[in-house]
Amino acid sequence: MSNALAVAHVTQALALLIESNLRPEIDMAVSVETRKPPADPPTEPTITVFLYQVTHNPSMRNHDLPARASDGTLLNRAVAALDLHYVISAYGEENELVGQRLIGCVARILREFPVLPADVIAAAGERPHLAGSDLAESAQKVRFTPQQMDIDETSKLWGMLHQTPYTLSMPFQASLVLIEGREKPEPAPPVRRTDVRVGATGTPERPEPASGAAGPGAASPGVAVSGGARESRTDEPEPSRKRAAAKKAPAKKAPAKKAAAKKSAARKGRRSTGPEEG
Repeated sequence: MSNALAVAHVTQALALLIESNLRPEIDMAVSVETRKPPADPPTEPTITVFLYQVTHNPSMRNHDLPARASDGTLLNRAVAALDLHYVISAYGEENELVGQRLIGCVARILREFPVLPADVIAAAGERPHLAGSDLAESAQKVRFTPQQMDIDETSKLWGMLHQTPYTLSMPFQASLVLIEGREKPEPAPPVRRTDVRVGATGTPERPEPASGAAGPGAASPGVAVSGGARESRTDEPEPSRKRAAAKKAPAKKAPAKKAAAKKSAARKGRRSTGPEEG
């Protein structure tokens, strides 16, 4: 990110990029100026780089808004994401088609260098009026994209330039330029206390259920885990309790054992009531 001088820095770097790459097609001295098209068209070979509009980038407009705490403390630094709209015009001797030759070179240069080179940014930052600009340190690259303007849009653009005759020109958009706020947010306070909690998920007596039966740390049916202790539940369904009671009840005697007991009782009765003596 960069400071508020980034807009002017991009304009100066764009003019320098065009000026240093006109050869070999142009072998004459060309003046590249960062101003709006003049009301009196120059006769000498001239290229004007005019920034006619600055807009917020649609995709980044609300991406990073400044946020403050309830007490007004800044939490996030404000960032403005901008798109720069240029119109580049060419002037020169009409009989020799100088303007058309210059516009052709502009189209070729911005196709060869769609991203603003770092060395051009550094060279433009040496101008006295750009002292303090930190665009060269920004990680965000500035890309130039040709724009399409129909006759109506072109007429409106040149109509805004009072008493300026139309000349051959090309529109370009430069994006993305990020301008960072001056105020720095307060650093986050250090960690004062750590709170580590450990919970048991199984015991040797009652191991964890198999995979798919229950999730990690799930309690077994009929057992509640609270604070690391295991407590029995009494909210089991009625059929389950009946089946458990039936298993605990003593098994009934087999029918064969009952028959043997009856025969033994009968023999004892006959011995006790033997034949009477005469």
